[in-house]
Amino acid sequence: MSDSSSPAANEKGGNGKRRLILAVIAIVFVLIGIAWYLLWLTVFSQRETTDDAYVNGNQVVVSAQVPGTVVAILADDTQRVETGQLLVNLDPTDAQVALAKAKSALAAAVRQVRQQTESASQFDAAIAARRIDLARAQADLKRRAPLLADKAIAPEEVAHAREAVENAQAALDLAQRQSAASHALVDGIDVAENPSVMQAKAAFREAWINAERNAIVAPTSGFVAQRSVQVGNRVQPGQALLTIIPLHDLWVDANFKESQLANVRIGQPAKIESDLYGGKVEYDGKVVGLGAGTGSAFALLPPQNASGNWIKVVQRVPVRISIDEKQLDQHPLRIGLSTAVKVDTHERNGRMLAEGGVAAKPIAQTDVFARDFAKAEAEADAVIAANLPATH
Repeated sequence: MSDSSSPAANEKGGNGKRRLILAVIAIVFVLIGIAWYLLWLTVFSQRETTDDAYVNGNQVVVSAQVPGTVVAILADDTQRVETGQLLVNLDPTDAQVALAKAKSALAAAVRQVRQQTESASQFDAAIAARRIDLARAQADLKRRAPLLADKAIAPEEVAHAREAVENAQAALDLAQRQSAASHALVDGIDVAENPSVMQAKAAFREAWINAERNAIVAPTSGFVAQRSVQVGNRVQPGQALLTIIPLHDLWVDANFKESQLANVRIGQPAKIESDLYGGKVEYDGKVVGLGAGTGSAFALLPPQNASGNWIKVVQRVPVRISIDEKQLDQHPLRIGLSTAVKVDTHERNGRMLAEGGVAAKPIAQTDVFARDFAKAEAEADAVIAANLPATH
């Protein structure tokens, strides 16, 4: 009897083990599903990623400000230059000649104004002399007029005396008008502020600045790229000579699909990996702005979707991601490098579009050109001072 019941017992035991294994497998899959759901809920749904992202940065084009012939090039591609460093020299001959003419014209203007001032003083002295002549003529007439009634003098003498008074009065009027005309050129202002001197001074400053701008300097620090200028080239104002790339100020343009932008906000943190370093280096970034349109909208030939045959293409919008400058100094990047970007969208209270208003500080600025004006002003003042009378 025990032998006949053994197969049934074994079968029953086998079914129990099979159910247990299936139950365990089912539980495992359920746990994996729960874990995956929780992972998606807490991690994957809280971030957006893309590998359609590239390093970008400012490309400062250095151009000539005055016409001239290139006589020296002092920086080449891949070299680092500092703000104000000399890059290209133009032939200074024409500019130096123009500067010499402007300097002599300024000196002549100062001396001419000085001459006008002295002329005004001469007319003032002439007025005093004409007043004395008028007083003398009036006194002569006063003495002779009573004598005419007594017939002590001829009527012609009295008539001549009256004519003398009229002539003296006319001479005084002329001297006063000449004095007023002369004073109109010099009164109320110093020699240096005279319009003629200021005009000559402006011409001198322009010539001085043009002479200085034959030395083309770097407006910012960075690395030289795209040098096209050659010795002997005749360059014109605005002509591009080379480009400077400030590699300490870069960002990433991450092109997210339009379906990924619903939760992207300005200020959200991001992680960036560059193909240059692979996974060895991870940069800290931050969303600083979203593009005002898709990439195709700003293409040279925008798409025309009103055609009969139309296929929907998911569009991408560039999102600008800033990069920590200290990390850039430690692990330099280059413009155009490929990157992978991961934006943490957990915090979604930020703005999707940047606010307007006046910027707190300039996005970029340089003072290398302002220095020219200050030096030109000092040189012009020195020319004016050299042509003023010496003080004792």
